[in-house]
Amino acid sequence: MELVEAVKTQGEIKQIANLLEKHKGTIYKDIWVLGVNAALRISDLLSITMEMALKGTITINEGKTGKLRVIPLNSTAMATVRARAEANPTHIYLFEGESNRAKFKPISRSSVTKSFKEIGDILGLKLGTHSMRKTLGYVMYSQGERLERISKVLNHKDTGVTMRYIGLTQEDVNKAYEEYEITF
Repeated sequence: MELVEAVKTQGEIKQIANLLEKHKGTIYKDIWVLGVNAALRISDLLSITMEMALKGTITINEGKTGKLRVIPLNSTAMATVRARAEANPTHIYLFEGESNRAKFKPISRSSVTKSFKEIGDILGLKLGTHSMRKTLGYVMYSQGERLERISKVLNHKDTGVTMRYIGLTQEDVNKAYEEYEITF
């Protein structure tokens, strides 16, 4: 599995959403928008039903860890949910396929992976489905959130995992040395 990265600027986050919608369709943009706001793994994100999402809180047993997660949806995520529900009133899943073969099933993980990679290639980013989780973690970190809280949001066991996960680079370390100067 190829290593993917967090998207580190608000401009790029929005640009990805716009490119996904333009080149791949609204469903892929909506997956991106909800994904960066809920920070769920793609398998958990695709398993969300329309009924569950419309409640405004996602309650899910994580596929990877088996742990129960309760995630309140913020206003951006809820706007996406409502728009999907209005546009797709007969869908069972929030991100349901449209073809006859995919009726009443969520869109495939491989389809999302491929679409995200293609947009990443356009932008020169290592973009994948896990980039959504990493992006929320990085955004929280860059806005001064405590590593312990980010770790809890991402459901990591320790902050060391979270630091590697959000992709702190040598550039980030250099910036810290420039920003935090102790003068005499």
